[in-house]
Amino acid sequence: MTFDTRRAFGNPTMCGVAPASGATPFSRTPRPPEPAVNKPNVLLLSLAIAAVLTGCPKDEDAKQAAAPAPSDAAKADYALDESKLPGVNRFMAADLDTTKDACTDFAGYANGKWLAANAIPGDRTSWGAFEMLDERSTAIQRQLAEQAAAKPNASGVDKIVGDFWATGTDAAKINAQGIEPLKGRLAEIDALTDGAGIAEYLRKAYARGEGGLFGFGPEADFKNSSMNIAYAAQGGLGLPDKGYYFDADKKDKLAAYEKHVAKVLELSGVPAADAAKQAKDVVAFETRLAKVSKSSEELSRDVSLYYNPISPAEADKLTPNFPWTKFFESQGVAVPQMFSLAIPEFHKEVSRMIADTPAEVWKAYLRFHTVDSASPYLADAFAEEHFNFYNKTMRGQKEMKERGKRVLDTIESQVGEAMGQLYVKVAFPPESKERMEKLVQNLREALKTRLENLAWMSEDTKKKAMEKWASFTPKIGYPDKWRDWSGLATSRDSYIGNVLAANEFNYKWQLSKIGKPVDKTEWAMPPQMVNAYYNPLQNEIVFPAAILQPPFFDPKADDPLNYGGIGAVIGHEMIHGYDDQGSRFGPTGNFEMWWTPQDAKAFQGLTEKLIAQFNEYEAKPGKKVNGKLTLGENIADLGGLAVAYDAMKRATDGQPDPKIDGLTRDQRFFLNWATVWRRNFTPEELDVRLQTDPHAPANFRAIGAPSNLPQFAAAFSCKPGQPMVRDGDKRIVIW
Repeated sequence: MTFDTRRAFGNPTMCGVAPASGATPFSRTPRPPEPAVNKPNVLLLSLAIAAVLTGCPKDEDAKQAAAPAPSDAAKADYALDESKLPGVNRFMAADLDTTKDACTDFAGYANGKWLAANAIPGDRTSWGAFEMLDERSTAIQRQLAEQAAAKPNASGVDKIVGDFWATGTDAAKINAQGIEPLKGRLAEIDALTDGAGIAEYLRKAYARGEGGLFGFGPEADFKNSSMNIAYAAQGGLGLPDKGYYFDADKKDKLAAYEKHVAKVLELSGVPAADAAKQAKDVVAFETRLAKVSKSSEELSRDVSLYYNPISPAEADKLTPNFPWTKFFESQGVAVPQMFSLAIPEFHKEVSRMIADTPAEVWKAYLRFHTVDSASPYLADAFAEEHFNFYNKTMRGQKEMKERGKRVLDTIESQVGEAMGQLYVKVAFPPESKERMEKLVQNLREALKTRLENLAWMSEDTKKKAMEKWASFTPKIGYPDKWRDWSGLATSRDSYIGNVLAANEFNYKWQLSKIGKPVDKTEWAMPPQMVNAYYNPLQNEIVFPAAILQPPFFDPKADDPLNYGGIGAVIGHEMIHGYDDQGSRFGPTGNFEMWWTPQDAKAFQGLTEKLIAQFNEYEAKPGKKVNGKLTLGENIADLGGLAVAYDAMKRATDGQPDPKIDGLTRDQRFFLNWATVWRRNFTPEELDVRLQTDPHAPANFRAIGAPSNLPQFAAAFSCKPGQPMVRDGDKRIVIW
């Protein structure tokens, strides 16, 4: 499985992370800004570092190809009809609701009018700036996929993208094949009779890249971030968080899940009465796993949970019915001296369940998850049932995405960087990268000044903070080297066949990294993804091409808009290096304590104030934001916006302030920050995010950080005591 480490900017998935290009259906990794598959991630690192284990595969050499800037000749391979692309969501003064007071209801003043006029489309569960750019990226990818599929004698990434598109859009063939492509796997499951056979089946399934019971994959060693080691973590649940199995307010979702399990089993060929009984067994099985699992809040606020170094021999003693020595051998990985067995109580329980849970229960669980994970790529009956539960019931999505969009979701999750090579040929102008490099440098300098002038931090700790600042690595647009996809065999024969082939290929490619040096040229998001991330183990900030559009970034826009948009994103990702979890990693990316005890205590006191601030926000009647779950992102927003404002003032120092549409430079800065966070949610989607997402709902991100900045109050002439003015002890300054 791939294990990608990053703090995503936009909130997009269950844990604030987005899928890697090697994500698979069996790992249930969704695509931002709204999950395509809508099953929970198999988590490994969640610093709300959010690290996700996905089930991927192995080009033995794990080679990469050079990725020079696209030339005019390269662009000639593909043509983009921009007249067919949806628009972007720019800040416009006409969108302001001047009946509202910016100092009292800033989110309403900046976004209320737009939100009232822009309902959530039927095939979405949220709608705003992120989603509009995602639609635009999807429209570009559709044109590219269609052209790739039409190329005669295509090879390389052209063939891969073309084969996925051609087979994925061939509904007649997919429906004719039905469940036939899974018959062999289901027969293997039906033949299981005892614990030894179950353990062997699990090893075989993982070797195909189809494991979902626990997370497994490579990531940098916490104590030696230049080398990859293997990590194993919890997994196995069909619902987004352990709370769904126990919380009184989620009983309806658990009951709906049981019905969904029964329906999927019935579709797979199990008689209805038997399917209903087996569904109860599956839910009981997962409830047992949930009892020993960590919650989203626990995972997001304690990155150390993911690092439990142990020898395979020691691990074998903890899980005698599932020996890790044998597991490594079965995956074609040399048995290491050490790996991380994260959440050991979870793995001990799995071992006990192999011994004491009847084979018939295991067979129901494995059969359900095998079919359910593959359902989006099977006949309509399977895909519709998958949608009805994960999207409609769980998240309030009214309509299934049309087939083309769903196929593009699959291409991004399975072969995202292959599509990315085509995307940057037509959709990323060189001047965007040049302007971004300047912005990043300006933000770096502004952050340096803030670090140097922190009043609450001692000189010893400050020295280490500056060392970390000096080692930040920015990545902009697309990788300097592309991943080599040679060895992945796709065809026009079968959609699910291509998905499974990519699944195994990606998994083996990921496993090939274990025990080898970290390749710092790799990206964890493809260029066409509307997001950005911070990787603490490599101390890098990464900005894919697709986010470098309005309202985030516009090469032709004035400084206030760009600094309030992408400037704040840059600052946000930099500050992740100093949030409550990122600050546990030192300048080289190693997990270490570089704070004095006094400074660590002072920092904790400040973060507790931020937790309290967000705990006060009521997202819907009776449900408030979880300030602890969202702490890391709120720290990054607060510090990132402050740093971006400083950088904007430096960039415009000495220049007159030409009011535009009657708005000052500072007002436009804060208003574009709010524009980024205009977003409607379905009630069901909001419920899931409040339980699992380490990002606060968008409307609170629009107001949370600005309310702590006196520059905001000055810009809008706010008075003490107004909601957007937090002064005295209520004002929070961390970085």
